[in-house]
This record gives sequence, C-alpha cells and structure tokens, in this order.
Amino acid sequence: MNRVKAYHDTEFINSKDARALRILAEYLEPKARFEAHGLEDTIVFFGSARAAPGSQYYEAARQLAFRLTQWSKGLASTERRFVVTTGGGPGIMEAANRGASEAKGLTAGIGISIPMEQTDNAYITRGLSFHFHYFFMRKFWFAYLAKAMIAFPGGFGTLDELFETLTLVQTGKMRKPMPIVLFGTGYWNDVINFDALVRHGTISAEDVNLVHRTDSLDEAFDWLVGQLTEHALGKPGVML
Repeated sequence: MNRVKAYHDTEFINSKDARALRILAEYLEPKARFEAHGLEDTIVFFGSARAAPGSQYYEAARQLAFRLTQWSKGLASTERRFVVTTGGGPGIMEAANRGASEAKGLTAGIGISIPMEQTDNAYITRGLSFHFHYFFMRKFWFAYLAKAMIAFPGGFGTLDELFETLTLVQTGKMRKPMPIVLFGTGYWNDVINFDALVRHGTISAEDVNLVHRTDSLDEAFDWLVGQLTEHALGKPGVML
C-alpha cells in the first residue's frame, strides 16, 4: 500500500497531472517571500546577460540602480520602497543588482531555469533570489510589483519582456501607470522601428510615447523619479 501523501509524492508532483500545482506554487511561494520582506514596489531592469563588467551599458545600469536605490531609501515614508529587481543573472542584471547592493538597499533576482545563464549573481539580497520553471509566471512577478521598468540593450529575452509589458499597457490590461525607459537610443532605434509600425498602421502614433528613450543617466533618473513621484508615491498600490 502506498502511504505517501500526494504532496510528498515526487513522481506525482513532477508529472503532467500536477502541472497546475506547480504553477500555483510559483505564485504562492514568491508571494509569501515578497510579503515577508514587505516588498510591494519594484523597479525592474532588463538587458543582456552578455554585458561585461566595465562596459558602457553595464556601468550605466549599475549607476542608475545605485541612484534610484539611494533616492528610494531617502523617501520620508517607508511604506513604498522601490526595490531594484532583475532576472538575477549576469550582465545588465548583475549590474543593476550590484548598484542597488552598493547603495545598501534590498535587491531581488527573479531567475529562470534554462541551460545557460542561470547562475545567480552575487549581489541579490538573501531571501530575494527566486527560481522559476515557467516563463509566464516569472514574467507575472516582473509585471505585478513593478512601478517602473528600464530596458537596456538585450536579446530575445529582453525583447520578450519589453513587448509583453507594452502589450499590457497598450491594451489596458495593466491598470497602473508604467513608466518605461529604453536606455541606449542607437541600439533601440536600430532594433525597433516604432515609426515604421506607425507608418504601416500596426500601432497608433501615440503608442510611440509608451516608452522614453535616452542615452543620459541624469535624464533617465530624473524622468523616472518624476514619474514615480507623480504616479506612485502616496497612492494605493495598484497592481495589474
């Protein structure tokens, strides 16, 4: 007789019949940890895992995360702390976690189990490193707590995360304001031709304004702080 409880049965838990339980676990377990840390508001950094320390975009992400964390820690109210959050890996992700850590702030990493680039960087706050199997659950947690997003040059993963967020904003599925910065205008103008999308009638002209493009750390910082101050500070947390 099998006397193992179903939730202790590894073969069952890892089977296709228990997929719904695994998906639910990737919602409930992170939720419990975020709540334990009092973490309700994040600033999400996206970008290439291949950006090397010392490179232009690595250092820009590091400095921007540092400055945003310092600003957040200096807020009069402790109810809203805009915690820098990344995909938890190397490159731009490491840079942003590193900058936030150097500012002595909390910083989270929301990782994914893939054959490559899955090692946590060393700068994530203890207890705030998350590992997901399902991409859609990982992206849910990126979007759900985010109050702003910054996309640095990146590949398929960065584009996927950016366009999913833009789709949620454009369609009104994301009800909260979502400031989005595209950092590195040369790269983004090459990779995404927003004007061509407008010209072909596949997006509206006003959709181009869903993103703020810049090469300036000061401009990115000032614009984000202005947006967060106007739309997030002192207001009830609005999720998706």
